[in-house]
Amino acid sequence: MKRNKFLLSMLAAFPLAARAKLSPIPHREGKGFAVKAGEGRFHGHIQLKGVNANILDVKVSGKDTDGDLAIFEQTGLSPKRGTPLHVHPFQDEIFYVLEGEYYFQLGSEKHHLKVGDSIFLPRKIPHAWTQISERGKMTVILQPAGKLEEFFVAMASLEHTPTSEEIAEIFAAHEMEVVGPPLQVE
Repeated sequence: MKRNKFLLSMLAAFPLAARAKLSPIPHREGKGFAVKAGEGRFHGHIQLKGVNANILDVKVSGKDTDGDLAIFEQTGLSPKRGTPLHVHPFQDEIFYVLEGEYYFQLGSEKHHLKVGDSIFLPRKIPHAWTQISERGKMTVILQPAGKLEEFFVAMASLEHTPTSEEIAEIFAAHEMEVVGPPLQVE
C-alpha cells in the first residue's frame, strides 16, 4: 500500500519536473547597477499629485527585469492620506516600513504597521493604506512589475488635483481598479 502511494506521488510530481525543464529561467542581458540613497533610477524624484503628495523613487524598474519585478522607495509627506481601496488583478505587493507608521486594510482586516513591519498584499485582494505619522518611508515591491511605475509618472504629471472619477480612470488605465474610498484614520 505504501509503495502504491509513493509511486502515485512520483507520477503526480513528474509533470512539474518536466515543465520546469521546458521553461528555463531566462538569462538577463546587461549589467547590474546600484542606485544611491535619495535617488531614483529613471525619473528622479516622482512627486505625486492626487491621492497623496508623496515622493516615489524607482530603485528597480520593470524595464530592468523584463517586467518581472519593480521596487520603489516611497517618502510619505501626506499624514492622514493614502490610497483608495483598490485591487491589482495581476500583481502581488509587499510593503516594508522604514520610517513612521501606516494603517493598512487588506480585505476586511486592518493592520497598524510601524518601523520594521511588513505586509504582503496578494493580487486580487482589495487593499488600501493611509500614512498615520507626520512623515513616513516605505519600500514597495511589486511582482510582476505591471504598470505601477507608469501610474506614478502619470499622477506626477497632473496639473490639477484630480477628482475621484479621474483617479479611478487613471487607476484603470494602469491595471488597477478602485473599489472603495480611502482608508480613514482618526
